[in-house]
Amino acid sequence: MSAPVAPATPLARLSMSLPAELSRKLDMMVEERDLPSRSQLIAELIRHALARHESLTRPEAMLAGTITLVYRGDQGRVRHQLAQTQADYLTEVISSQHVFLEQDQSLEVLLVQGPAARLKALCDALRRVRGVHQLELVTTTALLPPLSAGGASAEPAQPKEVAA
Repeated sequence: MSAPVAPATPLARLSMSLPAELSRKLDMMVEERDLPSRSQLIAELIRHALARHESLTRPEAMLAGTITLVYRGDQGRVRHQLAQTQADYLTEVISSQHVFLEQDQSLEVLLVQGPAARLKALCDALRRVRGVHQLELVTTTALLPPLSAGGASAEPAQPKEVAA
């Protein structure tokens, strides 16, 4: 039995003129990423630009995305302050992943969702923590589905027995 096929998204055809050098660089990027067409790359770039535009012009716009941080460990003080800041934004921070890097540095990625203004405020608060070296927010206008599906039981699922 095969899965149902999703209906194709309607396409709009665009025609554009670019300076030759920009067109050459675009083609190089398509080739380096091994993409099937320029259209795929241009659509990705437009999606990024639209999400950034939403975050800058519509503070109430709901966005999902990631915040990537690189920071110095500093005997746990920085990690503690970052955890406190994330707790202040508990509604927006969905999850986090942390890894230790060399030279007492850490990389942390937060999965976030919320109004653009709250995500910006979260980034600003994280940047104020002494020891944070890099921070980047990448957003999309596509949102995460609700954590609990409508009509689903609110009770936790019972663990299944595993045969030995």
